[in-house]
Amino acid sequence: MTEILHVDLPERSYPIYIGTDLGDIFIEVTSRLRRDGRRVVVIADQTVARLYPDLLKRVVALGGKPLLLPGNERTKSLAVLGKTYDWMAGEMLDRHSIVFAIGGGVIGDLTGFAAASYLRGLDFYQVPTSLLAMVDSSVGGKTGINLPSGKNMVGAFWQPRGVLVDTAFLEKLPARQFACGMAEIIKYGLLADADLFHQVERTPVWRWNHPGLPALIFECCAIKASIVAHDERETRPSGGRALLNLGHTFGHALEKVTSYKGYGHGEAVGLGLVLAARLSQKLGWLNAKEVERVEKTVHASGLPVRLRQPVAVSKLLAAMKLDKKVRDGKLRFIALRAIGQAETVDDVPEKTIRSLWLQAGAR
Repeated sequence: MTEILHVDLPERSYPIYIGTDLGDIFIEVTSRLRRDGRRVVVIADQTVARLYPDLLKRVVALGGKPLLLPGNERTKSLAVLGKTYDWMAGEMLDRHSIVFAIGGGVIGDLTGFAAASYLRGLDFYQVPTSLLAMVDSSVGGKTGINLPSGKNMVGAFWQPRGVLVDTAFLEKLPARQFACGMAEIIKYGLLADADLFHQVERTPVWRWNHPGLPALIFECCAIKASIVAHDERETRPSGGRALLNLGHTFGHALEKVTSYKGYGHGEAVGLGLVLAARLSQKLGWLNAKEVERVEKTVHASGLPVRLRQPVAVSKLLAAMKLDKKVRDGKLRFIALRAIGQAETVDDVPEKTIRSLWLQAGAR
């Protein structure tokens, strides 16, 4: 069964298809575009292409050789972006062409930004193949690449024309990457839906074929679609789309300091959720039992709740000061008034953040 969720925006509304084995829908969408005279090209994760040779054959049948890229954070770089532009030029794309991004969040972010900027804007579709991309990065139109100074420092808001969430891709997703997606699901429960969090909490281990997983994915996409519809470009002074960054200020700093090698994005976010819960306790919003619930749920999902190896707290703090949410030199965080209710917090004392990192194993 295929569910369809609509992201309602003033200028670029689009559907999200959620189901298992959406091959027919993929063919239907691409065939319709080609009947309209549109050139369809594909940028895909090279591992996904190897694991799904039939998919690659379908892609080649669209009329061109796809650009295959590694699906790791180092792909989100100026160098690979330049390579992508060169490929687009070599394919002689015009402003009527349309690009499909097939892969996890890295491929979606890079492809989306390339589409947003090449010829000042090409349409694109997201076909997420990781759980993290399905519930988070493929929805909402944030695209971008990393710089040595920080994660997602260059990018654009560029909404896709559609998202095809096919849970069949999760069958071959490594357990560690599946766990990374669970971090984002937990995040959505914590920031907006206590029942969703409790559903994850009471099921210690989730698998790709769990009958309840499609509903979890749909609910996460629905939460994000609603938030994005009310604050597409994250311009509200408080609340709004910024709430989706729960745990991310901590997580992005950890990723940068470990050179995007020590932790997957979801692993860093998982630890960030624990630290955000502990920050909420310091603010007097959560009690010790609630923080323990968050930590146990993150741990049960296969995610770290402490640093695997000590990291210099000075480096972590320096990385956090480059976060995009910093305003007037002040750190801004997302904390929890309660499980299921998040709020932006301005000007948290540095000594408080330092103590949280030390508690997590920093030095």
